Amino acid sequence: MNLEAIRPSHFPWFDYSRYTFSLGLQRGSSVWLSGHSASEYDAADGHIVVKGGMAEQTRTAYAKIEAILSAAGCGFSEVQRVVEYVTASGIDSYAEAKEVRASVFGSARPAVCTVVVNRLLRPAALIEIEVTAGPADDIVYLPSLTAVRRDGTVDAEGDLVGQTRIVFERAARVLESVGLSMSNVVKTLDYTTPGTLDVYRNTGVVRKEMLGPVYPAAAGILLSRLQHPGALISLDVIASRSAFEAVNPGWERYAKLTYSPAVRAGSMLFMSGQAALDPETEQAVHAGDIAAQAEYTYSNIIEVLKAAGAGPENLVKTIEYVTPAGLERYREVAAVRDRLLKAPYPASTGAICEALLRPEFQIEIDPLAILD
Repeated sequence: MNLEAIRPSHFPWFDYSRYTFSLGLQRGSSVWLSGHSASEYDAADGHIVVKGGMAEQTRTAYAKIEAILSAAGCGFSEVQRVVEYVTASGIDSYAEAKEVRASVFGSARPAVCTVVVNRLLRPAALIEIEVTAGPADDIVYLPSLTAVRRDGTVDAEGDLVGQTRIVFERAARVLESVGLSMSNVVKTLDYTTPGTLDVYRNTGVVRKEMLGPVYPAAAGILLSRLQHPGALISLDVIASRSAFEAVNPGWERYAKLTYSPAVRAGSMLFMSGQAALDPETEQAVHAGDIAAQAEYTYSNIIEVLKAAGAGPENLVKTIEYVTPAGLERYREVAAVRDRLLKAPYPASTGAICEALLRPEFQIEIDPLAILD
């Protein structure tokens, strides 16, 4: 498989060779980048630092992204999807980031997904940006969808299931406009808050009605808040024009769920988020130990890859959602990645969320792979 790490000849912000992730990976004209913030090495201080407010940080992050895209032989006009992880403390100044993004992309219009995280790995960072670039052929990315109207009012206020139905119906209309339907969906990511957890399971009714016959891969993350204070769910959707099939290592629990361990669409393997859950007993394991949870989780991810005829070398991107309880020992996860993954290491983004769907979980890993 011709999957290569992108290595800019000039990248003045830090020594990227020291980490167990790549700045970005490339296969042909397709490019997947890690999340990039305004972090840079300060020689005088001897540490990685983050400088400036929202606008300056956004400009620095996009300057990094431009350098990486250039090294891959492409630019902002080829970007298909942008994910901006904005901290809860920075969301009030997010309009500044939007202005920077507009100036960077000009007439280009990538799908933009906004995720409001508790904080980023660098405490001073207000925003981290992840992009996917390449030909706009088989894969269709939708922007983040909420039940907020253009005038700022909210449909189905206070009703998680009602808002879930609204965002799925909006996704269906957008897909219909490009000749697709919800049966083409290969991945969903939904973000909600801990206050909805008691009724979150009820959203499965909407998924069952609107998705399938092959259920997509999925991930669900709990955030302290969403971009709009009245929104109870934010939905990101990825669809494919290719025929696709579910991939399952033989885990029976998925027979009763509205998502699959993974979906193979063409050369892409869209994978569900995984945490330290025993797929046979459905019990959380290694409570209180983020390193052990990461090892167990990556091992299960590798099982899914094997079921697709692939291995860790096929991973192109991972998103690691870490809870506040797991943050103190999160650095130990790098050793797990070094042991279980293979060079070129996948692109990666790390963000601090409010919580995960089981209180024992300290990390959830959302992977993406490309097959031979």
